[in-house]
Amino acid sequence: MRGRNQKASMVVAALAATLGVSACQSNAPTEDQMSRTTLETAPAELQLMCANAAAAQSGTESSKVLPVSSRKVDSNNYVVDLNANGKPMSCNVDATGTTVSVNPA
Repeated sequence: MRGRNQKASMVVAALAATLGVSACQSNAPTEDQMSRTTLETAPAELQLMCANAAAAQSGTESSKVLPVSSRKVDSNNYVVDLNANGKPMSCNVDATGTTVSVNPA
């Protein structure tokens, strides 16, 4: 009888350990499913160009204008969101660096 209880205890312990390990595993998304790999951001030089254009338009020192996000909107255009000394601004720019518009957001 003692042997059966010991075997039963070992089986229960093994099952508990297996469940514990499987509960710790996660199904992380593959690289192609991660959001940062599916969103194309504006190149750094375009973000900087937008920051300078926003500084000039708002009369804010250029060091106080920071790009906070950017995204590609079509095959040739980007939108860069900026913080101009606490004021949100938005810049539309094409891939060649021509500023289409800078507006308060």
